[in-house]
Amino acid sequence: MELMAVLTLALKTLRHRKAAFAGAFVTLLCAAALVTACGMLLETGLRGRVAPERYAGAPVLVAGDQYVHQTIHKSNGKTKHKAKPIAERAWIPASLTQRLRRSPGVREVVAEVTFPVSTPVSAKTGPAQGHGWDSAALTPFTLASGHAPKAADEVVVDARSGASGARVGARLPVLTSAGPATYRVSGITRQALPSQDTLFFAPAEARRLAGRPGQVSAIGVFPKTGERPDLTAALRGTKALEYTGDDRGAVEFLDAEQARVKLISLGGALGGTSLLVAVLVVAGTFALSVQQRQREIALLRAVAATPKQLRRLLAGEALVTAVAAGLLGSAVGIGLGFWLRSRFVALGAVPEHLPLVVSPFPAFAALLATALAAWAAARLSARRAARVRPVEALGEAALPTARLPWVRLVAGLLATAAGVTLTLVLSTLSTEAASGPVVLLTALVWTIAVSLLGPLLARAAVALLALPLRASRVGGHLAAANLRAGSRRLASIVTPLCLLTALTCTILFSQTTMSHAAQREATSGNHADYVLGPRVPTSLAKSLRDRPGVEAVTEVLHTSVRVGLTKYGAQAVTPAGLDRTTDLDVVAGSLRHLGTDSMAVSENAADRLGVSVGDTVHLTLGDGTPTTLKVAALYTRGLGYGDLTLSHATVAPHVDNPMGTLFVTAPDLPRAELSKLASAVPGVTVMDRAEAVAASTPNAEVNYVAMGLIIAFSAIAVINTLSMSTSDRSRELALLRLVGTTRRQVLRVLRLETITALVIATTLGTGIAFLTLTAFATGMTGSSTPHIPPLTYLAVLAPTAALALAATALPARLALRQHPAEAIGTRE
Repeated sequence: MELMAVLTLALKTLRHRKAAFAGAFVTLLCAAALVTACGMLLETGLRGRVAPERYAGAPVLVAGDQYVHQTIHKSNGKTKHKAKPIAERAWIPASLTQRLRRSPGVREVVAEVTFPVSTPVSAKTGPAQGHGWDSAALTPFTLASGHAPKAADEVVVDARSGASGARVGARLPVLTSAGPATYRVSGITRQALPSQDTLFFAPAEARRLAGRPGQVSAIGVFPKTGERPDLTAALRGTKALEYTGDDRGAVEFLDAEQARVKLISLGGALGGTSLLVAVLVVAGTFALSVQQRQREIALLRAVAATPKQLRRLLAGEALVTAVAAGLLGSAVGIGLGFWLRSRFVALGAVPEHLPLVVSPFPAFAALLATALAAWAAARLSARRAARVRPVEALGEAALPTARLPWVRLVAGLLATAAGVTLTLVLSTLSTEAASGPVVLLTALVWTIAVSLLGPLLARAAVALLALPLRASRVGGHLAAANLRAGSRRLASIVTPLCLLTALTCTILFSQTTMSHAAQREATSGNHADYVLGPRVPTSLAKSLRDRPGVEAVTEVLHTSVRVGLTKYGAQAVTPAGLDRTTDLDVVAGSLRHLGTDSMAVSENAADRLGVSVGDTVHLTLGDGTPTTLKVAALYTRGLGYGDLTLSHATVAPHVDNPMGTLFVTAPDLPRAELSKLASAVPGVTVMDRAEAVAASTPNAEVNYVAMGLIIAFSAIAVINTLSMSTSDRSRELALLRLVGTTRRQVLRVLRLETITALVIATTLGTGIAFLTLTAFATGMTGSSTPHIPPLTYLAVLAPTAALALAATALPARLALRQHPAEAIGTRE
């Protein structure tokens, strides 16, 4: 009964506090939407499934294990098993086909090879895969016209290519890792896969083009009617696994599985950051709301309302607001989740065939988190106001105290200590996987410290800025006096502005710092005159090496390997002539010793691995093949060229697409002539050094889209806080009008106050970002100087200032339209 009475009273008070209710409602709605969208991304990463297309006709599929495993033995005698995905497709022995055929319950088995191909049609429609016609039954594909490929120069194309103009008997140029070739279209299928073009070659030709003698990419198993095949004995002792249902899709679409892993980390990091920002913003909104209601709270205390009743009342209001905002925000968040997925698909971070998982769990989690954040924020904000004695309450409402509660002071000092600790930890982290989440957390913790110590910082800042303010005659004197008397209000305005500046600068300039460092190293190390890419077959490299005027040609492949479970970026290069095309800045050993049994390691990676020249490293190549390599050299330019450098001959047989880029040193060969030579391979472009470095710059748009939502949330919080603060001062503005102040002077006072808040917030936010970025740059690049482009920095400050001034001016103009006497009467 008492709870119902509190909720009823809360509803009645909300009806008379529409401005405060609207501000809290908007903040909580945005928080719920963000958490819901992030939860959907996280759930898709955890539970997302991809339906098979190419393997839809095979009830059971046998393929390689796409994970590297490690068993950890703990000191208490227990063991823990961990697994991490590999980067390339794991192939299996072709001999396994016969063993599976002899298994109980098996009617037929169909082996296939998969390899990337490119045609004029696929260059426009998307990726294409080549197969042998003997594996057409795995979908199944059937012929609509023509006949199956029999000769090595024949190919069957799918219905999409047929609709695009391919005809039986026509000549079709095809690019594979074996080089460009022309095939005769012998047939066209009735079917086409939704997300990939398909070409079928003669079985022997397909195995030649795949370049994996004695291996197959998958084996389809067809059971006898009414029986379940038992493959246990056939698979024993191999690294092959049995896949059924949607697990077949995971084998077919490796990019979907890799995207799921990214979504788990992205959704978790983004969701956690969103919650922290939401708590900070919601706490600030409710603190401002309670400050604005001190007169009301004082009157309630004067008429014998107990602190417990006031806390319950404010908490009840918060819960009512949170539930209403959480329900609507969760619905908005579902739409936001679909929008996020569409942007990630457009940027290539998530494949189209990985659908978004939609369930009630993210919305329920968002509603619960929003309600808890609102309740906790209201209770904390009301704690001191509700404990004031009735006699003191009215006095404090008339003239707010300048004292900072000791609990808040201690919390602020603890947050400052945590910020210092995180900054020091960040300066020691040298991998993006480790430093990425800590960067934003560090900036947030510093912002929390600023929020808690805000009134003290505001008073100190106003004391410094009072002199230049007073130089501005009436407006400056009034602004200085208002800011000095309303340090708590100023602190509540500074917090979201500081948060917006700190987060925006940290997100933007952490990317520019890494890109600039990588570009600097790539530029310094690139000695080639030209770079050919993006997919160049080895046949072109061989022809260029024999060309007069060409001094050196280096083939480069990019992949990733694992040492234990740790992932390392790697490049594979042809050692011959490497010193003429690339300078890795070797500090120990020599690249002359780079071969199929050795590798070079960046200093950063060597520190993490604890190795030096002459040591051996056990690693897993991209397709899951284990190998042991000797460290031949250490180099410094790991950001520009990867943590590990291996021989091209070591890596090429273990990647899905062995076509990479070429670094060509040919000072006497004109670019036009080289372009003419490269035109023999479709899609290959010739770039100079500057163009190649710019093209290799990592794409950070995915991070910008994801974190842009948090920046937008912070911007909404700025507008919300300033609008609430200005709207609540209608009585004060009316009094200024009654004593003879003009509208223009009142607006000038408010502008000066907002500009002062902007100066304070910009200084604090920039300081937070600079501290965080300095630590980040120290750990990641070895330099304590982050890369902050001045124009980009100004582009951050200008919208922030415009938002703040607009959020102050618009409600002020609305308030000044009302007659001063009426405004005072309305407030009374």
